[in-house]
Amino acid sequence: MNPTLESDEPRFLTTDGEIAVINLESARRRSWTRFFENPLRDGGAETVIGHEQLVSQFVGDFASLGRLEFLATELVEADPASAHTALIQAQVASTTHRFAEARHCLAKAKNSGAVTDDIQRLLLNIDQACGVNLDEVLDARRQIANEFNRLEDLVALGALLADMGEADDAERTYRQALMDYQDVSPFPLAWVYFQLGVLWGELAPRRDASRAAEWYQRAIDTLPPYVKARVHLAEIRSSDGRWGDAEALLRPIIAVGDPEVHWRLADVLAAQARFDGAEAQLEIARHGFECLLGRHTLAFADHGAEFYAASGNDGRRALQLARVNVENRSTLRAFRQAHNIAISAGDAAAASELLSAAVKRWGSAAAFWLLSPSENQLEDQKEQGHDNRPQDFCR
Repeated sequence: MNPTLESDEPRFLTTDGEIAVINLESARRRSWTRFFENPLRDGGAETVIGHEQLVSQFVGDFASLGRLEFLATELVEADPASAHTALIQAQVASTTHRFAEARHCLAKAKNSGAVTDDIQRLLLNIDQACGVNLDEVLDARRQIANEFNRLEDLVALGALLADMGEADDAERTYRQALMDYQDVSPFPLAWVYFQLGVLWGELAPRRDASRAAEWYQRAIDTLPPYVKARVHLAEIRSSDGRWGDAEALLRPIIAVGDPEVHWRLADVLAAQARFDGAEAQLEIARHGFECLLGRHTLAFADHGAEFYAASGNDGRRALQLARVNVENRSTLRAFRQAHNIAISAGDAAAASELLSAAVKRWGSAAAFWLLSPSENQLEDQKEQGHDNRPQDFCR
């Protein structure tokens, strides 16, 4: 057991993070064995999905996405017309960010008599991921969180509040999830800590890298193999010039196969004038991103765009991927990324087009006006009848 959190907050005794990951892998393999024995066993497919999502989320095992697609294919062969199969197809499609396909599968599930609550739960996730019907989604998230007070419901609410620019409300919601947690699994706790890191490191109108770093460190202390937390903390350490600390965070997870690990390590090595190692890591990263983009374009379009806009050094490829991401889910974050990439690539026409689309889609949202384009573009938008002035869309 590992004690976590500071003395001014709740204390938890969680299962050792390394042991928890080993146990997860064993459970994942057992769930597949049971699924192959009887693909139609009640809850069997759902258990596999839960395990595969955990190894993808925490351990960076992106091969899980291919395994989930295989699972859906097996169910279609075993029971093609059932509502259950359509629901599983929707869940898998949503996990790989194929949101239009997920909606189509949900419609099939509804026509086949699926339970309304199951459909609505998935539809909430899809709408939130795509940035649509957010007022309705927010109302539903609050109602569900108040009714059930489950950690997963509170985290979903906190994530939505964060996306809407309500940083303080998001933090209060995440902290409530921590206050109410009574289990020993390290995964949910590490998840909340990571979300708090993202909140203050990326989403809050006033970012606080030091605050974000503390939360990422707590996530790592709770779950040492947590790939995303290590990568995010390594970015902060690199920005502070703490190259040795950043490298120490990345080296233990280099074998997982996440191309972002290789990318960030390449940057760390280059900053230390270790250019041969940096170039080797960068090539591994480029190859890894292209493999993932080839298999799961929509799931990795935003990550690929970020890479090619930075160390990948291909502005055209970055903008292409950012546009794919915007088309798939027109969230404020997606527009912001695509607009920033267009500006960096010197593509004024694309930047103007994306800004106009963002104003049309998000101009009535308070969160949009916390973010803003350049003065010339603002004047263009004002001439088109948008009088409010956002403050920092391009940061």
